Amino acid sequence: MNAVHFDDGLSRPAWANASPLLREYYDNEWGVPVTDERGVFERISLEAFQSGLSWATILAKRDAFRTRFQGFDPDAIAVWGEPEISAAMQDAGIVRNDRKIRATVANARATAALRSEGGLAALVWSYIPSSTPVPTDAQEAPTVSPESVALAKHLKSLGFKHVGPTTMFALMEAIGLVDTHPVDSHRRGCSGLWNEDGSARHGSPARLALPGG
Repeated sequence: MNAVHFDDGLSRPAWANASPLLREYYDNEWGVPVTDERGVFERISLEAFQSGLSWATILAKRDAFRTRFQGFDPDAIAVWGEPEISAAMQDAGIVRNDRKIRATVANARATAALRSEGGLAALVWSYIPSSTPVPTDAQEAPTVSPESVALAKHLKSLGFKHVGPTTMFALMEAIGLVDTHPVDSHRRGCSGLWNEDGSARHGSPARLALPGG
């Protein structure tokens, strides 16, 4: 994740320059807080599909995923049956993996069931750590954390699937719970939650970014 200077004079990790699509994603989305149910559900779903693949592959197919999965509306997906699953398996625009498609349906049902307990977004954000990593090179950027392990365990207990600790850490990076931008990246601190030294910017992070907070 070493940040390098590109032709526009800005510093980013090398992966962010692999394609214009990745650069746009890095510059505008990665690490920006997402605190609504549908947004968090979409990202959990896409991170699950990404497992074993490159994020570039998923990002290139994101519009097709959104169309097939009805805008990642949990209520719409929760009622899917075999006809909808079969149709998804025939859709060349997405990743056609039966286990991951079925996991998305199961996760939609689990997301709907969570509303009586505060909702998916609030649960995920309750695992925000007390500090964030301060990586200066690829070896220093973690791929898992105690919080991602605990979050994965909690979600699995509620019926979520394909939500392992590494996948959940990737989710936490993507939606701003942690900041693993290299210290010299122009996007370091883009979540607004963390100081340069990795401490919470406005006190306890548990109070910072919960939906409605």
